[in-house]
Amino acid sequence: MKKNPFIYGLFVLSILILFSSCNGLNTLTMSVTEPAPVTLPSEVKTIGIIDRSLVAEKNEMLDGIDKILSAEGKNLDKNGAARLIQGIYDELTKNERFFKIKIIKDPNLRSAGMGVFPAALSWQDIDKLCADNEVDAIFSLSFYDTDALIDFKLVPVQVAGPMGINATVMEQHLTIKTLIKTGWRIYDPTNKIIWDEFSINEEVISSGKGINPMKAYETVVGRKEAVMQISSNIGQAYALRILPYRIRVNRYYYVGGSPNFKIAKRRAQTGDWHGAAELWEQELTNPKRKIAGRACYNMAIINEIDGNLVDAADWASKSYTDYKNKKALRYLNILKYRIQQNERLKQQTQ
Repeated sequence: MKKNPFIYGLFVLSILILFSSCNGLNTLTMSVTEPAPVTLPSEVKTIGIIDRSLVAEKNEMLDGIDKILSAEGKNLDKNGAARLIQGIYDELTKNERFFKIKIIKDPNLRSAGMGVFPAALSWQDIDKLCADNEVDAIFSLSFYDTDALIDFKLVPVQVAGPMGINATVMEQHLTIKTLIKTGWRIYDPTNKIIWDEFSINEEVISSGKGINPMKAYETVVGRKEAVMQISSNIGQAYALRILPYRIRVNRYYYVGGSPNFKIAKRRAQTGDWHGAAELWEQELTNPKRKIAGRACYNMAIINEIDGNLVDAADWASKSYTDYKNKKALRYLNILKYRIQQNERLKQQTQ
C-alpha cells in the first residue's frame, strides 16, 4: 500500500517528539577557555623574529626551476615572507607579556627552499642570535614558498555588434590557484627546547575574464595583492598560537523525571541556573535512584557553569558510581580533560 507522505511525516515527527520527551534532556551552550597550543616559559619576555626562507646558494638553481614551473611573479616569495614577518611582529607587539619584539635581519640565515623544513639551527647559533640581539627566544620563519596552478581557456561568447547584430568572439578566462606554504619553529635557548614546529598552508584563487588581454594581466596583479594580504594574516594567526583562546561547547542536562525537574527546566530557560540548581539539590535524596542520579549529574553541570571543575567531577563520579548513570561517565571524562587543560592554562597565565 502506498504511503501518504503527510501522514508518514506526522508519524515520524510524533516519534521524534516522544523520543525527545522520554530522553528528558536539554542542551546548553557555554564558553570555555582553552590553553594556548604552545606554552612558552614565563621568563620569556623578549622575542626575536628571523627569516630563514631565503634559499641557500647551492639550491638557487633548483629553486629557480621551481619558480618557473609554479609561475611565480618576481620577488613574490621574498615580499610575501616579509609581509608574513610583519604580520607576526604586529600581533606579538600587542601581547602585553613581552617587553620587546625585534625583527632580526641576517643574510646568512638560509634554507633549502622548495617548501620544506630545513635542518634546525644549532643551539650555538641560537645562543649567538639571542645574545647579540638581547632576546630570550627566537621565532623562525623556516620556509615560505608559493606554488601556482594556471588554468587558461578561450570561451566563445555573444556580444552586440553594429546594427544590432550579435557577433561571436572568444573571451579569455584566466584562473590562478596559488598555494602558500609556510613553516615555523620557536627556539628556547635557555632550556634548549624547540617549543613548536608548525606549518600553515593557505590557498589563494584569482580569476578574471574578458575579450581584452589586459584582463589576464589584472588577474596576475590581483593575485600578488591577495598573496601579500594572506601572508600577513598567516603571520598574525601564528602569533596567536601562544595565546589562550575561547571556544563554545555543548552540555546536556536533565529536565524530566519529577515536577522539580520540570520547574528547574523553565528556570534554566530564563537564565536562572542557580534557581534551577536549588530544585535539583532537593532531588538528591529522591527515593527513585534514577531521579537521584540525574540530580547528581545536574549538580555537576551547575558546578562547571560556576567554574568549580573539581566539584563538578565529584558529582559526575557520584552519578555514575552510585546510580549507574552512563552519561555521567562520559561527562566525567570531559571534566577530567578540562581540569588538565586548566592546569596548563594556569602555567601560561602566571
